[in-house]
Amino acid sequence: QVQLVESGGGLVQAGGSLRLSCVASGRTFSAYAMGWFRQAPGKEREFVAAISNIGSSHYADSVKGRFTIARDNAKNTVYLQMSSLKPEDTAVYYCARDRTGSTSVVAVQYNYWGQGTQVTVSS
Repeated sequence: QVQLVESGGGLVQAGGSLRLSCVASGRTFSAYAMGWFRQAPGKEREFVAAISNIGSSHYADSVKGRFTIARDNAKNTVYLQMSSLKPEDTAVYYCARDRTGSTSVVAVQYNYWGQGTQVTVSS
C-alpha cells in the first residue's frame, strides 16, 4: 500500500507564493508519474500538473507559467511550486500517483491519493 502525505499549504495573499510537498511511501516512487489536483468548494476536482517518471511535465492552462512541478526520486517527494497566486487558486490540493510512468490529466488514471492540503489565497 502506498501512502502519500502532502504538506505546505496555508494562507497567502494574492501575488504570493507557496511550495507544496508530497512524500510517498514505498520503493517504486521513481517508476510512476505523479500529479497534483485541486478541488474548490462546490466544484469538481481538477487537474493542476503532472510529472512523468522521466521528468517531463504537463500543466493545466490555468496555472501554466505560474506553477512548477518537480520531483526528487531520492527523497520520494514531488513538489508544486506556486507563484503569482490568485484567489481562484484557493482549493484543497491533492497529490496522486499515476498507474503508469506517463502523465495523465484524468483523475481515474491515478490510483493513490493523499489526504489533501488547503491553500487559501486572499485578495
